[in-house]
Amino acid sequence: MKEFELINHYFKGRGIIRRDVELGIGDDCALVSVPAGSQLAVTTDTLVAGVHFFEDIPPRALGHRVIAVNLSDLAAMGAEPTWVSLGLTLPSADIEWLEAFTEGMHEIAEYYNVQVIGGDTTQGPLTITVCAKGIIPTGKALKRSGARVGDWIYVTGPLGDAGLAIEARKQGWTLEPKHGKAALEKFHYPAPRVAAGQVLRGLATSAIDISDGLLADLKHILRSSLVGAKINADKVPQSDALRSSLDEDARMRLALGFGDDYELLFTVNDNNKNAVETRLKQYGVEPVCIGQITANNGEVQLLNKGQPYQLTGLGFEHFS
Repeated sequence: MKEFELINHYFKGRGIIRRDVELGIGDDCALVSVPAGSQLAVTTDTLVAGVHFFEDIPPRALGHRVIAVNLSDLAAMGAEPTWVSLGLTLPSADIEWLEAFTEGMHEIAEYYNVQVIGGDTTQGPLTITVCAKGIIPTGKALKRSGARVGDWIYVTGPLGDAGLAIEARKQGWTLEPKHGKAALEKFHYPAPRVAAGQVLRGLATSAIDISDGLLADLKHILRSSLVGAKINADKVPQSDALRSSLDEDARMRLALGFGDDYELLFTVNDNNKNAVETRLKQYGVEPVCIGQITANNGEVQLLNKGQPYQLTGLGFEHFS
């Protein structure tokens, strides 16, 4: 199958058709309409085989994952996802692989009412770039720069499962089958917190999604907001799979330092604390308070059961 046959078969006319898309796949550009009173949120993410995913990942899982991680960025800004463009570089046009990959991609896109509106296909090492767009009421975007001293720090769910799946594979750990399966499922099929992000508009003071690790991503908020933080490591939520598989220090390293969880990390002041907890629970999200913003610019005070606790070399960064 050649390039344009591939595009026509697997992308054009598949998935949902949004009314705000005036021109989709098949022209030099797509044309979309942004509602009055809204801002356009745009994020781009590239995933490379062997760096962001194992090369033998099931293609359906990969199709899901490449969309999910971009929708997570939109969720962190409080945006409603609307459209995605896809840049797909493939070693070959493997029909079976493409069928499964696009099934996973279209499935999650349809679930979140997102239309695939364009992109590009090329031949080369497996690399996937997604540009996702969303809309936010003007002036309502969540940013990293709004945290203030005294704000409470929350996460939307358990951390460390993706790290468990990655390290089990790399280190050859033998996990109990049900725990290994659960961790791998979280890594392959992350669930972006889209509804939670929209709930947090007007309530949270700052937000970010956890892609590089809790402590690493927290520092982005601290640098942007010119504040510090106190984190209670023992309060960071962990799944049964993680708790049953490793000792405390190993669990902490994964929950605090590994990424790919795609939960939201956010801050909220005293006035909105109860409202945030109540409204998120209505959407099936159980937020957990793990600490508080301090005046120590850029510094993180890490505690475990009230005692100073230290972990180093945490978080993922390219070229590090």
